[in-house]
Amino acid sequence: MPTYSTWKDVQLPDFNPQSTSKGAREVLEWAYRSYGGKVVYSCSFGVEGIVLIDLIYSVKKEASVIFLDTDFHFKETYELIRRVENRYPKLHIIRLKPALTPQQQAEKYGDALWARRPDLCCNIRKIQPLAARIGAYDAWISGLRHEQSPTRRSVAYVNRDEKFHSVKICPLIYWTWDDVWDYVHSRQLPYNPLHDQNYPSIGCTFCTRAVKPGESQRAGRWSAFDKTECGLHLNK
Repeated sequence: MPTYSTWKDVQLPDFNPQSTSKGAREVLEWAYRSYGGKVVYSCSFGVEGIVLIDLIYSVKKEASVIFLDTDFHFKETYELIRRVENRYPKLHIIRLKPALTPQQQAEKYGDALWARRPDLCCNIRKIQPLAARIGAYDAWISGLRHEQSPTRRSVAYVNRDEKFHSVKICPLIYWTWDDVWDYVHSRQLPYNPLHDQNYPSIGCTFCTRAVKPGESQRAGRWSAFDKTECGLHLNK
C-alpha cells in the first residue's frame, strides 16, 4: 500500500509501452498491488471501458467500478451494463446519480439545460457526483487514450489529478482504435451496438450523435458547441 501522505507525494512510475498489452496489464497489476480496494474505475461503458473491465477482472475480480448515471444515457448503454454484470458477476458496479433529478434540474435551471449550458449540465450530472465519491479512494482508473483527442495526448500512465486531488491511472494511453477492437473480437466481449452505427464515443442521448466520414472520434460529442470534454478529464 502507498507510504506517501497525500496524492501530491505519489511517485509516478513508468511502464513499458512495448509490452504485449502496451503496458495496460502491468499498470493494472501495479495499481491493485499498490492501492488494493482503494482504487476505483470510473467507466462510461464505451468500448474502451469494456476492454478495461475485462483486463481488470483478470487482475482483481472484486474490483469497484463507478458508472455516472446521468439519467440521460442511451437504452443500449443500460442494457450493456446488465450484460457486463452477467459476464463478470464478482464485479462491484456502483451507479452514481446526480443530486438533482431531471425534473428538479429543469425546475431550477429551465428545460434542456444541455442545449443551452452543456458545461453546467455536465457539472451537475457528472463532475459533482464523482467529486462527492472519489474522496473515498486513493486513486481512480480511466480509459483515456492518446489517439482520442489533442487534449489527451499529454496523459501519462499515472497522473496527479488536480481536479479531484487524487491519482489518475490510465492503462490504455498507447492503445489504438484497432488495438481496442482487436482485443474485443479476440475475447468476444459484449459492447454497445451503437459503436456499429458510427458512434465511436457514446455519452448522453442529447449530446451524442453519429460521426460523419472524416470526422474525429469525438466529433459526435456536443457537436453544436466548442466542447469535446465533459470536464472530468480537464485537470483544473
